Amino acid sequence: VGSEMCIRDRLILVDIQNDFITGELPVPDGRAIVDPVNHLIPQFDHVIATQDWHPNNHFSFFTLHEGKKAFESIPQGDFLQTLWPPHCVQESKGAEFFPELHTQFINTIFRKGTDPNIDSYSAFFDNQKLKSTGLDGYLKGLSIEELHFAGLAADYCVYYSMVDALDLGYRVFLHEHCTRAISKEHFQQQKEELIKHPNFTLLP
Repeated sequence: VGSEMCIRDRLILVDIQNDFITGELPVPDGRAIVDPVNHLIPQFDHVIATQDWHPNNHFSFFTLHEGKKAFESIPQGDFLQTLWPPHCVQESKGAEFFPELHTQFINTIFRKGTDPNIDSYSAFFDNQKLKSTGLDGYLKGLSIEELHFAGLAADYCVYYSMVDALDLGYRVFLHEHCTRAISKEHFQQQKEELIKHPNFTLLP
């Protein structure tokens, strides 16, 4: 990445946290992205990271719904909400960045999923589009045009972050070797849709 390009772009690391690698909600092969991400980081002047940061009474936790199991769905407004194992609870070990990640190069952190009544996959908005994380305003204030994405999970938080970024007018690049999906089949379908967008680029 050239120095001129770095002025206009940012690397966004999505949810590279313990619970998504070795904890309560591990993404298959998730640990395999850590070394590639660490090699990617020095190519950028500025690195943003997101953290799932849930209160312990977050409604998406299946344990709060009697008779429900993990990965079942319930209606939430106009949105079908997947129920998850309790994960990335604020101040817990599971919510911390994975220790092998080179966090010393992270310049800014945005936390999401902090409202107990709304889930938030995207780095930009909650799932109901009721609240913003502030990331878009931050980037627009810096005149950022291009966003490079890596992290977990490809078919949830990475995917919805990229969709919102495209809707907000950014050029989006996905470093595919630096992400893993909960469901490869699900993500394959999502990729086929993303590739049709003129501002999306899939990097190997």
